[in-house]
Amino acid sequence: MAEGIHRSHPAIVKRLKRAQGHLAAVLSMFEAHRPCVDLAQQLHAVESAISSAKRELIHDHIEHCLTDTAEAGGNSLAELKQLAKFL
Repeated sequence: MAEGIHRSHPAIVKRLKRAQGHLAAVLSMFEAHRPCVDLAQQLHAVESAISSAKRELIHDHIEHCLTDTAEAGGNSLAELKQLAKFL
């Protein structure tokens, strides 16, 4: 694959587009004055979808890029520490 693109990226983009659709629905729900419990439930679903996409991206990066960096004699520990702040 091209530099910076992983096999997992299309699936992550699909998840994020789904989350984007859910977020648009939540905005419509606000405009329709839906109950707060319904809004909170849908916002939680959006948050979970985004969190899942982020986790998948980070795990994929650790599995592929950091391994390659370490094998090439690079400083994968520094990059892992940088990624850790996003977990």
